[in-house]
Amino acid sequence: MAEKIIIDTDPGQDDALAILLALGSPEIEVLGIVAAAGNVPLSLTNVNIRKICELAGRPDVKVFAGCSQPLTGPLVTAEHVHGATGLDGADLPDPVMPLQERHGVDFIVETLMSEPAGTVTVCTLGPLTNLGKALTKAPEIAGRIKQVVLMGGGCFEGGNITPAAEFNIYVDPQAAAVVFGSGAPIVMMPLDVTHRTLTTRARVEAIRAIGGHFAEVLVGWLDYFERFDVAKYGSEGGPLHDPNVIAYLLKPELYSGRLCNVEIETESELTKGMTVVDWWGVSGRPKNAMFMRDVDADGFYALLTERLSWLAHAETERQPKLRLV
Repeated sequence: MAEKIIIDTDPGQDDALAILLALGSPEIEVLGIVAAAGNVPLSLTNVNIRKICELAGRPDVKVFAGCSQPLTGPLVTAEHVHGATGLDGADLPDPVMPLQERHGVDFIVETLMSEPAGTVTVCTLGPLTNLGKALTKAPEIAGRIKQVVLMGGGCFEGGNITPAAEFNIYVDPQAAAVVFGSGAPIVMMPLDVTHRTLTTRARVEAIRAIGGHFAEVLVGWLDYFERFDVAKYGSEGGPLHDPNVIAYLLKPELYSGRLCNVEIETESELTKGMTVVDWWGVSGRPKNAMFMRDVDADGFYALLTERLSWLAHAETERQPKLRLV
């Protein structure tokens, strides 16, 4: 039986590859995708999700708009990383498929209440605003979630938007605090993992070898996306964050970590958005999250490339044309 998931995302080139990985994996049933505000505003992320679905030949996927602002405070975005559209690097046609009328938070709540308890995984690739809002509106859904698998946070790697905080948590730490305090099972894909899954030339060339317009789009995105982190870290490639969430569902044996207590700093000017990870168990606080620390990066890219190739060849005749930018 396929794993039922809700994807909550703010595309983002790496979000796009995560969505495509899910759509290219028959083991996964995507019940719907909810747009979050994060890498770029909601008005762009809801369009980007539909572009990605059409690229995959899946206009049947239900896409919902979530919250346009964090639970408190102004929205922080990341155009400096992802470009003005969020998907700079390849210009796809405006989507034809519709945006669903229902609010994304309502979709999350209603889906979790209507599906059998413990059968739906929530995959968050961006800020946790929508899930935090859903849990605030209907706390009873926490006990019905199979697991929350999220890209966010960091410990030994520090932060990437401030010295202490990773971007997704920093954008809405109050929502993150709600999620981590909800009692729902949580698996974290933090910077400690994603900084190991680098877009080296060999890995990008393997994706290019898939061929056709589909591969050109992917490589255009990867080349654009990696430039910022390569310049910042001096690494061989950029970290490909979000596909780790989906890869974990497909091959959890690629990852290793430890069940820890994780708390969210919501107040400090210096450390707002920090995930305070009790890796050594010194606090005595209850363990509430599986914090992943290591990954078989070659195995991750082999899985990603295999599924992207399957998706490309399954939908060869349905791929839209693109203009590289």
